[in-house]
Amino acid sequence: MSTASQLRQAWDGKISPSAYVFGPFVLDPLQHTLIKDGQPVALTPKTFDAMLLFVRNSGRMLLKEELMKSLWPDSFVEESNLTQQVSMIRRALGESASDPHYIVTVSGRGYRFIGDVRSWVEEKPVPPSSLLPSCPAPECLDRSSPASHRTDYPQSSPTPQSPAVAPSRARQSHETILRVAVVVLLAAAVLLVVRSLYPGHSQRVTRTVSPRSLAILPLRNLRQTPEDDFLGFSLADAIITKLDYVSALTIRPSTAVEKYRNQEIDLQKVAADLNVDTLLTGSFIRDRDKLRITYQLVDVKSDRLLGKGRLDLKYDDLLSVQDNVAEQVIKNLQVSLSPSEAERIKADAPVNPLAYEYYLRGIDLHGQHKFPLAIKMLEKSTEIDPNYAPAWAYLGASYTSDAAFELAGREQYRRAQGAYERALAIRPDLLDAQIFLANLLVDTGRVEQAVPLLRDALKTNSNYAAAHWEIGYAYRFAGMLDESVAECERARQLDPLVKANGSVLNGYLYLGQYRKFLESLPVDDSSFILFYRGFGEFHEKQFAQAARDFDRAYELDPTLYTGIGKALSDSIHGRKAEGLDLLRVLESKIRERGVGDPEATYKIAQAYAVLGEKISAMRALRMSVESGFFSYPYLSKDPLLNDLRREPDFNQTLNTARQRHEAFKSAFFK
Repeated sequence: MSTASQLRQAWDGKISPSAYVFGPFVLDPLQHTLIKDGQPVALTPKTFDAMLLFVRNSGRMLLKEELMKSLWPDSFVEESNLTQQVSMIRRALGESASDPHYIVTVSGRGYRFIGDVRSWVEEKPVPPSSLLPSCPAPECLDRSSPASHRTDYPQSSPTPQSPAVAPSRARQSHETILRVAVVVLLAAAVLLVVRSLYPGHSQRVTRTVSPRSLAILPLRNLRQTPEDDFLGFSLADAIITKLDYVSALTIRPSTAVEKYRNQEIDLQKVAADLNVDTLLTGSFIRDRDKLRITYQLVDVKSDRLLGKGRLDLKYDDLLSVQDNVAEQVIKNLQVSLSPSEAERIKADAPVNPLAYEYYLRGIDLHGQHKFPLAIKMLEKSTEIDPNYAPAWAYLGASYTSDAAFELAGREQYRRAQGAYERALAIRPDLLDAQIFLANLLVDTGRVEQAVPLLRDALKTNSNYAAAHWEIGYAYRFAGMLDESVAECERARQLDPLVKANGSVLNGYLYLGQYRKFLESLPVDDSSFILFYRGFGEFHEKQFAQAARDFDRAYELDPTLYTGIGKALSDSIHGRKAEGLDLLRVLESKIRERGVGDPEATYKIAQAYAVLGEKISAMRALRMSVESGFFSYPYLSKDPLLNDLRREPDFNQTLNTARQRHEAFKSAFFK
């Protein structure tokens, strides 16, 4: 039905002022009708009541119990009755549960109406002259309409009761209207001048009321086609990366949301787990070269729908998803961007579609820690289109992870640095590349080069948790322990999941605050956290518990760190020879393959010292300091090194660490 026809109905009184409008539908509670394109849609009375309940609570999740109590107040009914009513509403609205446009199922809890609902009065514009009643007299006009103020219609005769008064009032009214019109015209002119002098000012009138914490969950693959699953996580990651430049938002990283791939989502539980007040959820369906994406932005605390959208696009246009969704998030959250932020989140330059698909596949594999496969995908992406900076950044990250976790060594570190530098040459302000490269520089002994990169990243977004954590990591290598703790705690304040995702605040350990260190560890039984829990307990002299945690960590995943823990467990159980053999194997792999992380080498030195092998301990300690772990305040007081302090080379190694520590302090903390 055309807008003109709908207006004609309204003016004829066929649609009541209390009606609701959403999409092509008009729901009239007084007439008890649903109209689509001018035609009534058949509904049973109960289905109409259910639809009206949804529409009146648009954006709010309605619990199943609440719906059943409202629709069947005096009866006991099965939940299947409600399911049937929802199904009938969906049929009337032309949608399905797998492709919702109006009603979204909140798994296990209820439903939410996500249509953009407006009142009929809000929809009704000034009627064009062709739709006005044929009677030209003022008493024939709707006094609420702007047309009631017209002065060009023929005047009716004054009433007999007041022959002289009516014309006088008409003249006064006419003069008043003219004066008002002049004022309005002048105001409009001033407004036009202001807008011409300050273009774009009106676009920045909205501001965020309070900072928002936002999690963008992987999109669900509604068709569950394995070959397309990579899109769910990788597109969410692309949106996260886009919004990382907005300082008014704290965005949970993709590592925090990866576990929600293709899951039914309980919004309240997920928001509590991720410690956020806002969630972006969505789904996608791919049909050959066509892709449909739907998404909803929900304020979880108030259970209010903040926005929703649907994108229908060609598969080759995947790059537009991150731009469109990021723009809508900013709009719906009423975020005010600084000029630099607005510039940074502009749409990316065109990318070869096939290269972008390989990039997304690489992102997905990197998220699953399948680093060798991720490298293959990302190398292919950069080969097809060498000018897309994010692909180079994540290729570097995959090289780095392969070097560290797979012990691939120096060659992968070299490739990683080259990839990061290529990314920054294309886009100097790319946050991911800055953070990734800084982490590599710290791990390979170049802390002084890492700090300027991280400080630049914090200038770009002072609320970027990852940058605060990484600079805290760099500071502890350089022995700025109080500053390290402050930065890491700031990261946790901005994103509490920094702790939950397995990040360890070693600054407390190095300051000798062992109990605080243990309390700072996440509640997690991963091998990495079990090692550090055992390490803290070892310092607290809780040796039996430390040995159990060390052994369990090594049993779960025999890596560099857990191997060090196993050697310490051997020291507790008096298995000196076994512990030393394990440490020699680890040290040999580090030397042969050029694996970075001088902090890990320092821990090998500690384990050697605990096992009484002083020569090997001094060799590993020198290697650690020379490789870039020069935390002098820690080294000078570390109780695990007490048996080394009388060794001939110890003071020389300690002095090397002190000199570099003081030079660092002078350069960055004047």
